[in-house]
Amino acid sequence: MKSLKKFSGNTLLLLITIVLFVVMYAVGCVVYSAKGFTHVQTFLNLLITNAGLICVACGMTCVMLTGGIDISVGSLVAMDCMILAYGMGVKGWPCIPLIILILVIGLVFGAVQGFLIGYLKIQPFIITMAGMFFARGMTAVICTDQISITQQMNPTFYKWANAKINLPKFLGYVNKKGKTVVPFIRPTVVIALLVVALIFFILKYTKFGRSLYAVGGNQQSATMMGLNVKATKMKAYMLSSFLCSIGGICYCLNTMSGSVQQALGFEMNAIASAVIGGTLLTGGVGNVIGSLFGVLINGTISTLVTTNGKLLSSWSNIMTAALLCFFIILQSLFAYFKNRNSR
Repeated sequence: MKSLKKFSGNTLLLLITIVLFVVMYAVGCVVYSAKGFTHVQTFLNLLITNAGLICVACGMTCVMLTGGIDISVGSLVAMDCMILAYGMGVKGWPCIPLIILILVIGLVFGAVQGFLIGYLKIQPFIITMAGMFFARGMTAVICTDQISITQQMNPTFYKWANAKINLPKFLGYVNKKGKTVVPFIRPTVVIALLVVALIFFILKYTKFGRSLYAVGGNQQSATMMGLNVKATKMKAYMLSSFLCSIGGICYCLNTMSGSVQQALGFEMNAIASAVIGGTLLTGGVGNVIGSLFGVLINGTISTLVTTNGKLLSSWSNIMTAALLCFFIILQSLFAYFKNRNSR
């Protein structure tokens, strides 16, 4: 009975997300097989395009597990990209010190937000909204122009961005010219998957991970258990901003540019991915595997719309909105039955 209750929680929401992704992708393979949807590279492109979002969604999941929210992540990604583009393109600085600087900024940014939320008990939405305005404003202060990163500006960063990790040849396909196209991934995909694996391990096997679930599940009970709720919340926001900085680096490697308008709505995509992945908005339930599949679902929707060629890009937003409503209703039903069974 105990294992059944456990299955009806985290595992059930995760299972629904995975099944939904498999069904959506299978439909795409059937309907658009002539347009190359069945190629392995099409799936790998989902990971390549969304590597930065995967990192950000992992951080968002950790914050949402505590019952919080972080809407500053999109602006922080834009600021990270601008720092990299301006530093390498205008100032001629090497990329490695800039990457270290961005990671430090992420930790400091998260520490400030986490302190205000955890220790001063200010609403997460208000604090992270202030962080969103600050980061977006700082992006414009650094430079208002769009800066592209070229090979001449920084050969090392350019090499990283264009590096390919080839997969076995048998996974490829023969194109119209009779040439075998070998599928590949970028280094950003490896980074993103390592982030997912690391956060999964932290949430499942460490005291800090269990603390995140406990704080989000019932803050009063967590306090009575002797957990430091304030410190846990602060660490969650630090982790979120740090992963956001890693995501910003991956995003910059993908776009090779910096702009004030970059990553607009990125925070909403991260929240949507976490919710579709089974993370409760009220906290206490969720995992990064679900968030990964949430990102893949969003990416699949965009790919289906693009592959169709006749639909407006706004249809991907409409489909994501419908899925969000479905999962929020599902979560509400889950919470209702959970509370009724606990009486």
